[in-house]
Amino acid sequence: MQPIDLRSDTVTRPSTEMRRAMAEAPVGDDVFGDDPTVNALQACAAGLFGKEAGLFFPSGTMSNQAALLAHTRRGDEIFVHERSHILMYEQGGAAVHAALQTRCFASEDGMLDPGLMEEFVHADDDPHLAPTRLVALENTHNHCGGRVLDPDGVLAVREFCDRHALLLHLGGARVCNAAVASGLPPAALAAPFDSVSVCLSKGLGAPVGSVLVGSAEFIRRAVRARKLLGGGMRQAGIVAAGGLYALRHNIERLADDHRRCRRLAERIAAASGLAVDLAAVETNMVFADTCPCGLRAVEVVKLLAARGVLCLDEGPHTVRFVTHLDVGDADIDAAADIILAATTARGGH
Repeated sequence: MQPIDLRSDTVTRPSTEMRRAMAEAPVGDDVFGDDPTVNALQACAAGLFGKEAGLFFPSGTMSNQAALLAHTRRGDEIFVHERSHILMYEQGGAAVHAALQTRCFASEDGMLDPGLMEEFVHADDDPHLAPTRLVALENTHNHCGGRVLDPDGVLAVREFCDRHALLLHLGGARVCNAAVASGLPPAALAAPFDSVSVCLSKGLGAPVGSVLVGSAEFIRRAVRARKLLGGGMRQAGIVAAGGLYALRHNIERLADDHRRCRRLAERIAAASGLAVDLAAVETNMVFADTCPCGLRAVEVVKLLAARGVLCLDEGPHTVRFVTHLDVGDADIDAAADIILAATTARGGH
């Protein structure tokens, strides 16, 4: 029996139709800018998110790092959430690649509060201080539970940036999930941002890649940053075709992942073994507290893996389940049954 893999939406496999599109994609040398499928993907992403231009990257991490390089100067300061992907999961790349100082702020939903940031903004006029250059948000916010950023909160951050002549970047690994969950078009979510990194290999189901979108001048600088990071690709249209298919066919179906995630969360929350904050389940992620069953997260992960359900530990007593296009309704019900049987018996111990 195949395990039910709820570790991440990165585990998805390309469909038969996506594989066909990849196999038949016309290609060229993308470093020279003449791969027609890469160019089509970049234009599609830029149009979808309401920006002038796009640039294809092998990964979302590289896309974020290139954005930082293109937007800043060495020694600048950036504002990020304390649990952001840029800070936690990119190996300190902001410091290593761009020599940036990061200032971190906390919140439960991933949003940054302009009032808290106000006193820490530094201009260029004091030689003792790193000048603040950029604010980065994440939507949906992975480590805050797949939460969708409040559009009014984003606009408040945009106004804060405008007051201080700062740039605003979006780590949009799951921004299409945010669009579907909020009912807003991708371009509306992207409008307040100077740049957006859009991942293709998560809920959208492509095997690899991200697209960075922004102004034409910003993308010109990002091309240089991508080359510096080793991201120049040759006949990349083969993989770009998967991303193009994903943007054209797999956005609206994210609603199915959200529906299944809600069902899984409600099943888990109804039992005694794991604690789930249903109000925080907004897209395709369930974060569950393992304390009620008396086990650490790593122990729960091993326990469930032995019974055919794969998930991840996201802290000493937190496990994460993620729904995606390779998990159907029957899988969700079967996974819930296994999770409940494995953890409820230990509740209260």
